[in-house]
Amino acid sequence: MTTKIDKASQFIKENIEIKPILGLILGSGLGYIADQVENPKVIEYKDIPFFPQSTVVGHEGSLVIGTIEGIPVIILKGRFHAYEGIELKDIVFPIYVMKNLGVKGLIIKNAAGGINRTFSPGDIVVDVDFINFTFKNPLRGPNLEEFGPRFPSLVEPVDKKWVKNVIEKCKKDNIELKQGTYLWTLGPSYETPSEIRMFDKYEADLVGMSTLPEVMAANHVDLKVISFSAVTNMAAGILPQPLRHEEVLRITEKIKGKFEKVVYNAIKLF
Repeated sequence: MTTKIDKASQFIKENIEIKPILGLILGSGLGYIADQVENPKVIEYKDIPFFPQSTVVGHEGSLVIGTIEGIPVIILKGRFHAYEGIELKDIVFPIYVMKNLGVKGLIIKNAAGGINRTFSPGDIVVDVDFINFTFKNPLRGPNLEEFGPRFPSLVEPVDKKWVKNVIEKCKKDNIELKQGTYLWTLGPSYETPSEIRMFDKYEADLVGMSTLPEVMAANHVDLKVISFSAVTNMAAGILPQPLRHEEVLRITEKIKGKFEKVVYNAIKLF
């Protein structure tokens, strides 16, 4: 695993001129943020040794390296999911590559279903805690000792100070950021109404099919983390209409200006 990480990292280093310090992972329909990068260098996933490939509509497959607000960034334009048949260790492979490149912090964005009835489609939520309903963990197997400890803590999975500062800055910009607990499922089927009622009793506010593996890996390698969920639909049984991926993409398109401002604030306050 370490050899693969080193080879992927070396390939990227040979093709870029800056040293990124902040990573971003973009979710369903959220790849437009990468279009704002200044002096971008684009590297296709398929060209990077051992890099996984994204197969989902709304997820492209490239790294974008450049600057935003003067900060050197590396962006995953297209993320990976367990439901694609990708192994968890491969899903988090880019996190270890980022760490190897000198990245210190990570911004994660996802599209999620709302369980909390005070949420509405179009809301942006800061994920402040997580529930692993898959009972799977990308850190299983031999530990990569050079990256982190065998038993990393998830007591504080996201950086509280970063979260606080971003919420306060967004409030000044008249953008309300809610806070919630994100529950991770494997997918690809959307959840049943009975499952959502159970998750509600677990005090989950959001449900989605990504994010937590990357959070686990980022904590393992000691990256500062902040994670945002776009509420693109209410979860099964909350509202009468069926869930469709096309609706997820429609809502993300509708809120992209607001979401872009939130991410810019997070970048500036890193």
